[in-house]
Amino acid sequence: MMIKNLFAPTDMTQGAPWKSIITFTLPMLLGNIAQQLYSTVDSIVVGNYVGDNALAAVGSAMPILNMLLVLFIGISTGASIMVSQYYGARNRESLSYTVGNCITVTIISYVLLVVVATPFIRPILEILNTPTSIIDDCANYLIISLVGIVGMAFYNILSGIIRGMGDSVSALLYLLVATAINIVLDIYFVAGLGMGVPGVALATVIAQIVSSALCMLKLARMTEFFDFGWHYLKPVGEYVKTVIRLGLPSGLTQAIFSSAMIVVQSLTNQFGELFIAANVVVMRVDGFAMMPNFSFGASLTTYAGQNVGAGLYDRVTKGAKQGTWIAVLCSAVITVIILLFGKGLMGVFTDTAELVEKSYYLMQILAVGYIAVAVTQSLSGIMRGAGDTMTPMWISLITTVVLRVPLAYGISYLTRTPELPNGQSICIQISLLVSWVMGAVITGIFYKLGKWKTKALKQ
Repeated sequence: MMIKNLFAPTDMTQGAPWKSIITFTLPMLLGNIAQQLYSTVDSIVVGNYVGDNALAAVGSAMPILNMLLVLFIGISTGASIMVSQYYGARNRESLSYTVGNCITVTIISYVLLVVVATPFIRPILEILNTPTSIIDDCANYLIISLVGIVGMAFYNILSGIIRGMGDSVSALLYLLVATAINIVLDIYFVAGLGMGVPGVALATVIAQIVSSALCMLKLARMTEFFDFGWHYLKPVGEYVKTVIRLGLPSGLTQAIFSSAMIVVQSLTNQFGELFIAANVVVMRVDGFAMMPNFSFGASLTTYAGQNVGAGLYDRVTKGAKQGTWIAVLCSAVITVIILLFGKGLMGVFTDTAELVEKSYYLMQILAVGYIAVAVTQSLSGIMRGAGDTMTPMWISLITTVVLRVPLAYGISYLTRTPELPNGQSICIQISLLVSWVMGAVITGIFYKLGKWKTKALKQ
């Protein structure tokens, strides 16, 4: 019975807020770490079995791949908000239509994305000044990942639905299974079959399809809380529009961030293969350092959604305060670990001493910024859960497009010398740190203004 309860939806409208938040966040954190292992294992395997250029190829592909995922991230966010609020309000019919319509929208979106985006992969890499030494591997990685993106899309959306009802353990279990498959196939395809960069892309695609299939089976068994059948897959304007209205700003937020990453990647490529590879290593460690922040943000979205659905706004405010402080504490600990042991972490990806030193130096610049991101993610999670997805989008627009990109190029231009014709490469990390700090300040201000309290869905 205890094991069964572990995999059951959780009512976050009762009990101490901090206990509900931590209990829900821990499995999600482990799941996010496992998901991060996908790209990390890819980098470790190609870095050790193929070489530093292959490592740079995989890293250069990631901003573009993230851009291709923004549509599904938006659907996932919209679905999670709707599910959490309808579950909190105990609205079975709306919950059933939300789940079915989200699945239909995902299928249509996948087909359109593959048809439209595939022909433009290589031209985009050329526009971004991707070095000729890595462009072929980069293109192959992206094409395989795009065609197989259906697994990642469905996992993100279906796990978002499951988490919206308070079950973060099932998504963790399925992701752990997929991560194990990914690791085994990575090593087999690259070290065993010598497939190189395409091998790690194929391994990831197969693993993600498995995780999405497991999520689908889980939903089919949750008939105690909603109805799951063909009838609910038929698009209903009300639910499709609401998913888009709630999810589009979050998708655009990710699109804005990914666009900035792509524009900055063009600048990064000008500093050569060594800096590109160092940046890849930094991004991999950064991915793990960010996991608590993203996990608390997603947890607080579900927490706020369920309590807003139940009309418990005082409880939402109390949980926001407690959850944010816990997230800040976790990020402070991570910052200390990076500063003390960062060089050892960088050495996992490569045995090139110069690359390890460069990566560690760049990581030191970013380390303190994780505390600021903890504030941004936590308070943004509360606002999204309450139905206000526009405010986080505008904040992202300001901090990335208006601030980060011009700052990166500005520092690069102002630091040019005959010895450094492209300027100081640390412009990438400095601009990112500044945007993180400003994001925390602006998010805190808008949370205090409280307009997010007026955005709940009609029950």
